[in-house]
Amino acid sequence: MRAHRPRTPHPRAHRRALAILAASVMTLVMLTACGLVSSSGTFRAASLPGGERPLEGTSIAVTSKNFTEQVLLGKITATYLAAAGAEVDDLTNAPGSMSSRQALLNGDADIVWEYTGTAWQTYLGETETIADPQELWERVRDAERANGVEWLPSASFNNTYAFAAASPTAQKLNVKTMSDIARLPESERTFCINDEFLSRADGFIPMLKAYGIPLGEPGGVPKGNLTTMDSGVVYTSTARSEPCNFGMVYSTDGRIKNLDLTVLEDDRKFFLPYSGCVVINTGLHEANPEIAELMAPLSAKLTDPLMQELNGLIDIDGQDPADVAYDWLIKEGFIVPVD
Repeated sequence: MRAHRPRTPHPRAHRRALAILAASVMTLVMLTACGLVSSSGTFRAASLPGGERPLEGTSIAVTSKNFTEQVLLGKITATYLAAAGAEVDDLTNAPGSMSSRQALLNGDADIVWEYTGTAWQTYLGETETIADPQELWERVRDAERANGVEWLPSASFNNTYAFAAASPTAQKLNVKTMSDIARLPESERTFCINDEFLSRADGFIPMLKAYGIPLGEPGGVPKGNLTTMDSGVVYTSTARSEPCNFGMVYSTDGRIKNLDLTVLEDDRKFFLPYSGCVVINTGLHEANPEIAELMAPLSAKLTDPLMQELNGLIDIDGQDPADVAYDWLIKEGFIVPVD
């Protein structure tokens, strides 16, 4: 085992110690006010295969947003870093879309998984569409350093918008890409989407224009071919091919595999990449470069099909995210059980 240099104590660890000594109840109140409630112990204990503890003495608060994939990624991270010896505070499942972001920026949390497209449009307020995932990551990484956070290299999954068809329908119509839809008869160009996607500036209407089949125009998609509905119903309607052949999906959703849907290639690169990335407090990153070293091989394993599978174990099979995270880490050899 290689030697590790002494670490500069992380400021949040010092604050936590003072809070425990002076006013532990007040600390809980403050965290709750930010939408964060500690759920330490909700991930399963393990160790690294060789018994190393490279993060011994390091205090890390892991947070996440409150949808399935985010909670899963948070549990994977919390379990893995705790196995590496870190003192992990589990603040996953933060309510709302901004709680985890604010927690990272104000120092209540240290690590969160984020998406490049979300950062580019929502956090940084950019409107330019950058189709290349690597370029987008670099632009986001560079801009975010001014906010005191470091974006580690992207994982191998991209949870972006996509369109899918029931696999038998995709085979029958011989469609593999979004451009293939343009050669179908107008009667087959039927779509199911949610209301939010219809109104987005980067949503359905500009997408159809990009693919040369504008909504409500000759040679495009008749308005009667569009049905808006709840997102969950989009998946089941698409699987039945009724009332639509093509439905809007999120590319890592577990229902894609469960319902045997085929995701069409966005061959004109209309949709912004939403590559998953570990985002870490700059001070913690600089004091503990081992975190990036640990997370790199793990991130590389996380592909679209794998995320569909893991998300499906939670959303469809009803498994607990902490158990799914633990089982996957064991299976891939990142951790071993504690005796």
